[in-house]
Amino acid sequence: MNTMQESDQVLQRKANLEELRALGIEIYPRRFDARETIEALVLGHGGTAGDELEAAAIPARTAGRILAIRSFGKANFLVLSDGKAKIQAYIRQDGLSERDFRIFKLLDFGDLVGVEGTLFRTKTNELTIKVTALEFLAKCLLPLPEKWHGLTDVETRYRQRYLDLIVNPDSRRVFEVRSRVVTSMRDFLIARQFLEVETPMMQPIAGGALARPFVTHHNALDMRLYMRIAPELYLKRLTVGGVERVFEINRNFRNEGISTQHNPEFTMLEFYQAYADYDDLMTLTEAMLQEVAQKAVGTSRIAFGHHEISLAPPYRRIALREGARAAASQRLGTEVSEADLRSRDTAARLAARLGIEVNPAVGAGKIAAEIFERLCEDDLVQPTFVHDFPTEVSPLSKQKSDDPDTVERFELYMGGFEVANAFSELNDPVEQRRRFEDQLRSRAGGDEEAHAMDEDYIRALEFGMPPTAGEGVGIDRLVMILTNSPSIRDVILFPLMRPK
Repeated sequence: MNTMQESDQVLQRKANLEELRALGIEIYPRRFDARETIEALVLGHGGTAGDELEAAAIPARTAGRILAIRSFGKANFLVLSDGKAKIQAYIRQDGLSERDFRIFKLLDFGDLVGVEGTLFRTKTNELTIKVTALEFLAKCLLPLPEKWHGLTDVETRYRQRYLDLIVNPDSRRVFEVRSRVVTSMRDFLIARQFLEVETPMMQPIAGGALARPFVTHHNALDMRLYMRIAPELYLKRLTVGGVERVFEINRNFRNEGISTQHNPEFTMLEFYQAYADYDDLMTLTEAMLQEVAQKAVGTSRIAFGHHEISLAPPYRRIALREGARAAASQRLGTEVSEADLRSRDTAARLAARLGIEVNPAVGAGKIAAEIFERLCEDDLVQPTFVHDFPTEVSPLSKQKSDDPDTVERFELYMGGFEVANAFSELNDPVEQRRRFEDQLRSRAGGDEEAHAMDEDYIRALEFGMPPTAGEGVGIDRLVMILTNSPSIRDVILFPLMRPK
């Protein structure tokens, strides 16, 4: 459709609205007393035979958006939708008041109307409302697209999600699944005596993760603040305060690139359990994700791309350096040892041979983690716990008792990307200060994602934090898996977009 045709359509719709106004109709009424939704009518009577409907004379009073207008001589039909279900409305001039039929003649595709009548089935056996009263509720002044196709329309879906939801029922189903995911996670944790809390979104120190923050300024206090990159350090302060099981579901903000797996603001579940370690959280995570999948989509076997992913326990487990070592050996055709990945010089030479650029300021641990990410991540389709990370890339995790260069940490991968991150929490304030100081040196060497010093958090640890395990689960990415969505933008209602 060209611009001139679109303009003609808009002019006609505006003219129809003015004619409705001339009829004395309130063109933006304040309410409509619907007795039931279209979905409720379809669920309640979709299986009722036509003769039963006719005998019962079941009344219906509902409202929705017009998705089709059809006329066959004296018989006219509207297809109405409430976003979840559709129903047909049958309109005849001799079945309505003169005023209501004049309203019908001025309706456009996309308008919102209320109808009242009785249910019956047409000759084609379609559940239909025989309309006896019609109310105009809102005019759709811009023509709706009838079909989405091509990359440009995909972008329009993200920019104008309201259009996507009107035209594309599958899009709404994605966000219904998302809502059930959040609800079932909350229910799972509350049933295990976790307390839900809220912690600051604006923080004086951007802590709890390694990421670049968004910066803002508080005028009255004249202080720089950061949009949080994680709630971690506040939730662990609560653990110090005696809240032994605590969780938060909320937004994080990271000033990073946009991809099919990254949006600058995203939703995380983060939870902490005192007197537990990372092994306990692996078991808890398996149980939680199986239950969440069952409640959100009705099965723990999920189609994702060309794969079927099973969320039923147990999940595969692999140590990070072992995974990096095996993948590097296969790629280079020569045996690489774990010791090679623990030596800074040897690890750097391996990275160079693999075509992986590394910052001169980083150590062997960061290089080993980079090799793993580049060589292994894409193959981790079935749920896999990648565990025992280098200490260098885990400034808040507790070291293994027999290996100070390795921490008790895991990341859960599925579908080829990370979905969760967890560890036994570092609760030694002296060691925590040393780790922060290492991070400050990395920052001075040019690592913009290195962790800042947080003196108050160290002070909290000095009051004593019990042995604790904590975990963050990326809700957006989990919903991608459960809804077979290829992009994170498909599961965020209003993703950040570059201005047109």
